[in-house]
Amino acid sequence: MKVKSFRELLVWQKAMQCAKLTYELVRSLPKEEQFGLSDQMRRAAVSIPSNIAEGATRNSRKEFGRFIDIAQESRAELETQLELCVEIGYLRQEETEECNTLLTEIACMLYGLKKALVSG
Repeated sequence: MKVKSFRELLVWQKAMQCAKLTYELVRSLPKEEQFGLSDQMRRAAVSIPSNIAEGATRNSRKEFGRFIDIAQESRAELETQLELCVEIGYLRQEETEECNTLLTEIACMLYGLKKALVSG
């Protein structure tokens, strides 16, 4: 599977949207979390589209698949961190819904992309 640009990938576009939403969400976290949970969430959010982009520029399906796995791991990390923010009262469930919906879509798309890479 070769794409002209990673920007063509809908999963990358959704991951970018999710990263932007995450940056908006962490602005409302307490100041004491600025270098803790907020930083971890931003890193995980940025990691998703970054790994999709890096993988898409690799020369083999196997390498691309490895970066898809990393993106999937970062996606799960961010999903967990959002849930933790709700559990400890930093964010309301309603505030995280759009991001969580995107993360679910991204998970499915990454799974499909990985499957296509392996079988293709």
